[in-house]
Amino acid sequence: MSYSKTQTDYVVAEYSNEPTRETVEELAEKLGKSTKSIIGKLSREGVYRREVYRSKTGELPTTKMEIVNNIATMLGVEVEDLVGLEKSPKQTLKNMEEALNGVSTS
Repeated sequence: MSYSKTQTDYVVAEYSNEPTRETVEELAEKLGKSTKSIIGKLSREGVYRREVYRSKTGELPTTKMEIVNNIATMLGVEVEDLVGLEKSPKQTLKNMEEALNGVSTS
């Protein structure tokens, strides 16, 4: 199932106006195509933007090692001096990072 020039222009315009998963699903339904087909077409046209993953709390995901690196920087030490810290619970690391930033953890 190929796309006509008119369909391609329509899909690109609609998605550009509102680049959401819901728009992709609506376009798929209106054109009788799968969402994967719509995403593929938008990708080939260079306009598709993958949704950014967010954690359950709505934050951008951060690895424990990234948090440990931040802590090392704030303490002015090498990350190697904090070997094993990345094995701590993630929330504990976040609390430490916030405390070092002067932000209340409660």
